[in-house]
Amino acid sequence: METEQKDTEDQGDTKTFKDLGIIEELCEACTRLGWTAPTAIQKEAIPQALNDRDVIGLAETGSGKTGAFGLPLLQALISRPQRLFGLVLTPTRELAFQIKEQFEALGKAVGVACVVIVGGMDITQQALELGKRPHIIVATPGRLVDHLEKTKGFNLKALKYLVMDEADRILNMDFEEEVDKILKVLPRDRRTMLFSATMTSKVNKLQRAHLKDPVKVEVSSKYQTVSKLQQYMLFIPCKHKHIYLAYILNEIGNKSVIIFCATKLSTLKTALMLRNLGFTAIPLYGKMSQNKRLGALHKFKAKERSILLATDVASRGLDIPCVDFVINFDVPMHSKDYIHRVGRTARAGKSGNAITFVSQYEVEVYQRIEQLLNTKLDVYPTVKEEAMILEERIVEAERCAKLEMARIEEKTGKRGKKRDHFEDDTEESLGVRNRINKDKKKRFRK
Repeated sequence: METEQKDTEDQGDTKTFKDLGIIEELCEACTRLGWTAPTAIQKEAIPQALNDRDVIGLAETGSGKTGAFGLPLLQALISRPQRLFGLVLTPTRELAFQIKEQFEALGKAVGVACVVIVGGMDITQQALELGKRPHIIVATPGRLVDHLEKTKGFNLKALKYLVMDEADRILNMDFEEEVDKILKVLPRDRRTMLFSATMTSKVNKLQRAHLKDPVKVEVSSKYQTVSKLQQYMLFIPCKHKHIYLAYILNEIGNKSVIIFCATKLSTLKTALMLRNLGFTAIPLYGKMSQNKRLGALHKFKAKERSILLATDVASRGLDIPCVDFVINFDVPMHSKDYIHRVGRTARAGKSGNAITFVSQYEVEVYQRIEQLLNTKLDVYPTVKEEAMILEERIVEAERCAKLEMARIEEKTGKRGKKRDHFEDDTEESLGVRNRINKDKKKRFRK
């Protein structure tokens, strides 16, 4: 296997998409999307893919991997049009929908048909969409296997292009069995592109078994964050986390913020607490129905909500423009997840800020992150006396959040099945409470 390694910050090379061999129609689509110049991974991966090579691309989050595989796939499709031409496998539903949007934007001028096949959606409707034989399928492995096994007349025997995006995460999420089933029914005569943040043993095993003489393109040999990201830490007692969170949100004003929590419970509790203080917060976690997950993302992207509280379901792959702050309310258990979380801000050359709350129980985990980054983070400036003034209000907001969660749990128990009532219940009452919350926020900030 050949290896090419480049520095991500290759400033001396001013190649355009046309220089890489991309056709005029797709170059114009790139311009419409605001892609002024290829990123490092695109410069290295695209020419290899256009030369009909299998490619392994190793690059950190936010490096432009979708363009690196999307442009060669679409160019191959345009040169030899065919239904069920390409398949893109992704680890999460949100990433699948995001990739579909990119494909549709890039291929709009040539009428590319793309469908998303993921769990949490109507499987019958998906079967109808597959029956129309789209050009490109973007799927999570589990739901695609369901269709391969159960949807009459559907197969991928004529597939020409396979992409595995975030391959390390697909395999770490125990999709190995599903991936094996998919690969067994794909034709051997195909091009394969495998993109990953890390070259794990599982990814290495996969490429050895299923890629033909691949060229490896690596644009970052170590874990790192972008230079325009300002990173801070804040060592505070666990019981004061909500106090300092409200204090910081109040200080930074109406900025766009993603707050990462360790669990669904922490996400819900913190979202409710912030809403009781008048902040426009919305949660996103794995157990939510797909429509609600997409709805939460849409509201945050459209700036209808300024604060998104999320578990690690939102830490990788999602391209949400103009995120000003990332706050790690809970320190990620895996050091590499820190890189992916903070990668949600300071994207596409913009600046951003990341603050990590470290309690007395998280010191050891946090130290592993500093070792990975090979640096010590600055302490985020706060005034303890000003923060602690909020304690009484935070305690009351926490009490209200606890009562609301108990009400939701009781409702869930009575109905006998686990549904996400948080959005149903709180959004339903938001219309009534909106004016109250605005008044609360004004008082809170005084």
